[in-house]
Amino acid sequence: MSTTPSRRELDRTAIVLMIFLCMMWGLQQTAIKAISNDMAPVLQVGIRSALAALIVGLIIIWQKDYTAFRKIPVFATLSVGVLFALEFLLTGEGLCFTSAAHMSIFLYTAPIFAALGLHVGLPEERLSPIQWSGIALAFLGVVVSFMGPESGIGDPTTHSTWIGDMLGVLAGASWGMTTLIIRFSNLSEAPATVTLFCQLSVASIILIPTAYFSHQMSFHMTGMVILDFIFQLVLVSVISFLIWFSLLRVYLASRLGVLSLMTPLFGILFGALLLHEALRPEFLAGSALILVGISLVSKKTAARREKHST
Repeated sequence: MSTTPSRRELDRTAIVLMIFLCMMWGLQQTAIKAISNDMAPVLQVGIRSALAALIVGLIIIWQKDYTAFRKIPVFATLSVGVLFALEFLLTGEGLCFTSAAHMSIFLYTAPIFAALGLHVGLPEERLSPIQWSGIALAFLGVVVSFMGPESGIGDPTTHSTWIGDMLGVLAGASWGMTTLIIRFSNLSEAPATVTLFCQLSVASIILIPTAYFSHQMSFHMTGMVILDFIFQLVLVSVISFLIWFSLLRVYLASRLGVLSLMTPLFGILFGALLLHEALRPEFLAGSALILVGISLVSKKTAARREKHST
């Protein structure tokens, strides 16, 4: 018999933390793009993962959580690390065939894959019809946000775009699968530091050799690269993922996944502010759809409270 504790619906704390996480993850995309000419994305993520694993490992030693390694499942641990690395590999390769706008759309199908798996596998994560409509609206909002004339969507000049789009969907599926493996295994009960250490360690072992064998090891050390790397290492790879895994231990993962759809919107916003990319009406329309979708997904909480009060 499983003794997995039930997860809670989202509250104000979870929503605020998810907004912070989405901002960090959205800024990460701009940061990677900003220094991509000086350091290849695969090499960035590989080195960042290795250094972050070292930092998290020191935190584990300090908190004396290393005994938790005896209880975590080996197969699930390796799977999460491999899927994390695979997500970045598929994204990088997909961008060789399709536009960044296409990739962003298909990569953020991840919450949909996670919600489908959780809906089937866990009674507590099952979504009502109105919540499914909220997910559809939220995803539509992401699509609309990238539908500007500069996005390249619908451009018939290249016949290999579908290859990149398919790789983007697979990257999104890889991301969604990490959530499912964590929730369906004892990793969901492990300390967040231990789960993150395992993910980062396995990913770095895969990504750094991949960068080497694919001749993506060259880089130019500049001030911007150092500042950017500190941001990606400390805020993104350590703090943001520690918060994310902590949230997965407390709240319903399908609800958290829907909120993560805000990430590409923050990516557009930071791109406009830092890379001087124009904000278009599509961004505002997509934002409205996502907010409506999120409010629909939150309906179940209000309905439960009303039921308990009667």
